[in-house]
Amino acid sequence: MHQNALTETPAFQALTRHQAEADRWQLRDLFTSRQDRFSRYSLDAAGLFLDYSKNSIDDTTLSLLMDLARERGVEAHRDAMFGGERINNTENRSVLHTALRAPRGSRLVVNGQDAIAEVHAVLDRMAAFVERVRSGQWRGRSGKAVTDVVNIGIGGSDLGPEMVCRALRSYSQPGLSFHFVANVDGHDLDAVLSRVNPETTLFVVASKTFTTRETMMNAQSARAWFLQTGSEADLAKHFVAVSTNTDAVRSFGIDPDNMFPFWDWVGGRYSVWSAIGLPVALAVGFDNFRQFLDGAHAMDQHFRTAPLESNMPVLLAMIGVWYRNFFGSGSVSIAPYHQDLGQFAAYLQQLEMESNGKRVSRSGQALQVETCPVVWGDVGTNGQHAYFQLLHQGTDIIPVDFIAALKPTHALPGHHAVLLANCFAQSEAFMLGKDADEVRAELKAQKLTDEQIATLLPHKVFPGNRPSNTILMETLTPAALGALIALYEHKVFVQGVIWDINSFDQWGVELGKVLAKNIEPEINGAPRPEAHDSSTNGLIARARAALSSSPA
Repeated sequence: MHQNALTETPAFQALTRHQAEADRWQLRDLFTSRQDRFSRYSLDAAGLFLDYSKNSIDDTTLSLLMDLARERGVEAHRDAMFGGERINNTENRSVLHTALRAPRGSRLVVNGQDAIAEVHAVLDRMAAFVERVRSGQWRGRSGKAVTDVVNIGIGGSDLGPEMVCRALRSYSQPGLSFHFVANVDGHDLDAVLSRVNPETTLFVVASKTFTTRETMMNAQSARAWFLQTGSEADLAKHFVAVSTNTDAVRSFGIDPDNMFPFWDWVGGRYSVWSAIGLPVALAVGFDNFRQFLDGAHAMDQHFRTAPLESNMPVLLAMIGVWYRNFFGSGSVSIAPYHQDLGQFAAYLQQLEMESNGKRVSRSGQALQVETCPVVWGDVGTNGQHAYFQLLHQGTDIIPVDFIAALKPTHALPGHHAVLLANCFAQSEAFMLGKDADEVRAELKAQKLTDEQIATLLPHKVFPGNRPSNTILMETLTPAALGALIALYEHKVFVQGVIWDINSFDQWGVELGKVLAKNIEPEINGAPRPEAHDSSTNGLIARARAALSSSPA
């Protein structure tokens, strides 16, 4: 679907003119002038509540943003994705992570096959396997039940299941521990192997092709570690695979009956809904895993059917475009006020920056606007004692997404009210700020002298006018988490459409891998100084010298 330059669209040009006016607004004044602002700029969908009232927007802003969404064909692109069209144009693939959570009985034909029927066939196999492990029927080489599950993957095959397992910790089966290894750095695997027993450990090796360099190196090292005390005949009792390469899986020692496939229309960072989510299902049970899928499907249905003006992913995406392309905001901070969402910001880093961190259009033309902002953050209240200083009084305007559950899944008294008070207070403080008159009155009340007040005044002024969204759920359940992840997936999709980029390839990860393959034999063998610059040659030389004297 060819598109004209974004900046040439009437809505973009109207938004540029409108921003000159919006740049003069103060959020506190917008709230004062309109008492219904909160109810007007908030909505419920798929078990989530979004308050977007603390943004520099009014009815005109939203109308123009929706005009831009329509001019860029968001609805048509959305329908093409759900319909199985090959919208991943550089790899000639459909994009159907939404099919992974579609209910049984739905139908979608892709490449001559009913994709949803295939999905549920794999889900049924996963369910049977999960029941065997969780019930203790699955036994290791010495007849003992599984106590530890080690997932070996990288990127989406690691971040997704690890984040979800951690987020749904309160639903996890007691007596079953989960570990995740991704880094080719041996310290990662070594730390895990030092804590597990080979007789009671199940390894899940997640690699679609079973050739991913980092994953397979870790898998082979785990295999060698296991074989120090077990035999090759025992491998099938302790290793299973999420892959499509039957021959490689069998050669490794895994029974192909314990290989769970997924499809080329599932991108890694969108794959936690597939067999890549096997550790999640093992942790929380298959009924909860289905609820996780159902929550995502509910958000899919909302995204697919709601008018743009009341469509949660569209609103979140377009407000992001507003700040990125009209205010120059180069980053977005994610602030989950829930410790179990401790990896959610990292998960969104991959989801957003690998998807939309592109500089050319779908047709290969250099873009004339900024695309994906840097995504970063940490859980509240930890962030308040670290980088919130910059958010409040730094020189950059950085939008924040606050995320919270209204009810905890723990029984410790008092904690949750304090947590929510901090969450709501921070969004209010970002919006209101504190002006010089307020600071002066506060310092006078503390009996400071005029000289002391003059010294302190500029340091204690908060400019305010810092935008934020707040996303609430009743409790962090599997369904609520599924809806939350799907919300951000669709936000990424909409922004990709606006910027006319392919959100579903990731060629940018390839170059470093290719060069690493060239350098590795030089570290271990003969150097080729003519192949590199002086810096790289110098670094290789230092590595060779250090490793040659290392006992390892």
